Amino acid sequence: RQVRYCTGHSFFYRRKLAAAGVDRVHGLHDLASLPFTTESELRQHGNEMVCVSQNAVARIITLHSSGTTGPPKRLFFTEADLDHTLNFFHLGMGQMAAPGDRVAILLPGQTPDSTGDLLARALARMQTTGIILGLATDPQAAAQKISELQPNVLVGFPVQILALVRIARYLRLPLAPIRSVLLCSDYVPASLTQSLQHELGCEVFSHYGAVETGLGGAVDCSAHCGCHVCETNLLVEIVDPNTGMPVADGAWGEIVCTTLTRTGMPLIRYRTGDLCRLLPGPCPCGSAIRRLDRVLGRIDQVRTLDNGARLSLPDLDEKLFVISGLLDFTAALKRNGRRIELHLCLTSVPGLKKKVESLAIGRLCQQEWAQDLDITIEHAEATLVQPAKRRLEDFRNKNDPY
Repeated sequence: RQVRYCTGHSFFYRRKLAAAGVDRVHGLHDLASLPFTTESELRQHGNEMVCVSQNAVARIITLHSSGTTGPPKRLFFTEADLDHTLNFFHLGMGQMAAPGDRVAILLPGQTPDSTGDLLARALARMQTTGIILGLATDPQAAAQKISELQPNVLVGFPVQILALVRIARYLRLPLAPIRSVLLCSDYVPASLTQSLQHELGCEVFSHYGAVETGLGGAVDCSAHCGCHVCETNLLVEIVDPNTGMPVADGAWGEIVCTTLTRTGMPLIRYRTGDLCRLLPGPCPCGSAIRRLDRVLGRIDQVRTLDNGARLSLPDLDEKLFVISGLLDFTAALKRNGRRIELHLCLTSVPGLKKKVESLAIGRLCQQEWAQDLDITIEHAEATLVQPAKRRLEDFRNKNDPY
């Protein structure tokens, strides 16, 4: 039905599917015959993908990327599309919040229909108070607010929440009665989840989603064995990133999404660039809804070193975020003569810079991929953390950025 809708209302998909020789889809067995939609096409031909008149568009989200030149991505949503997101947020938050709770939303929310605004409205449906605080890029200020508000639930970027919790401990600010945390808007390192569980003594949930998936996508349940996909709105495949061929459940590959109910700007087989896998079998919670495992970051962010070893930001995250004094870090590869240098800039709890540096070097030097790397470290002056998704920068073939 979605394919028929797209060919009838989208100039882009009508042309694309005709060029691929696809005029109809009879069932899921025909899915692989449909061509992929790419991020480049979304940037270049986004307006041609829209299936409704401008009067029917309730919200346009524009995404700029620091690592990409050219036009930004623009996603168009109708009121019906946004209502699907509200429903998903409402049901998903029922796992971690209850009527009468206070939920601190550490996400952008001042704009109508922004992520924070939609979440607060969804919480209101369940008689739960959502308090929009915005991004927690200043963990000290955020920790002060959380200590004053005394919420039951925190929602926000993984690193930002970890940083505010660690700063709160340093400042001896009470954070009780936090009962659960939802980490979203970026991939979630296992080491970070474990650190939050240890430091807060509460349940930590994960959410996978993107603007392309309609902000919602998949959410953790109380069994914590993968994120349940919102299958009524989203069809998820895992494909081999090199061949594009589907892989079996349990095999790692690239997440590909088809929106099933979107009317404003549907996407057919959109390549997300995210590395993950679908878990086989039912969840221990009893649900048969398909589950995504922990996302392992962006495929295009995996860097190949001179010795053939592969390094990604998640590799660094899993080794570094267990260091209790670390708030955040940036990482970059550059060439120094014949050697490759891994340059880290660490943001640490005040007074712990030397300890954090020593532990970081010790943990990284134990890794096999680090044997041919020179690791250099500097320290951020302030305790601010990054406002957007984090990257492992690669300057080896560029002029020295330092």
